Amino acid sequence: MVDPTSDLGEDVTEDDAPRCEVCDEPIVSEPTHRVITWVEDDRVHTAHFCDDDCREAWSS
Repeated sequence: MVDPTSDLGEDVTEDDAPRCEVCDEPIVSEPTHRVITWVEDDRVHTAHFCDDDCREAWSS
């Protein structure tokens, strides 16, 4: 998987791209890509979303 702190570049393939937590689509050069990061039980967790609608669906 691509380093979540890096920009998604043009060279990212669907196999390497993070997947949306809601719709499971690969996020490749998506301008509306959103990431939520949190700490739980001394571990860092990251969730990727392809757009605000998926992010909001996950939050509710």
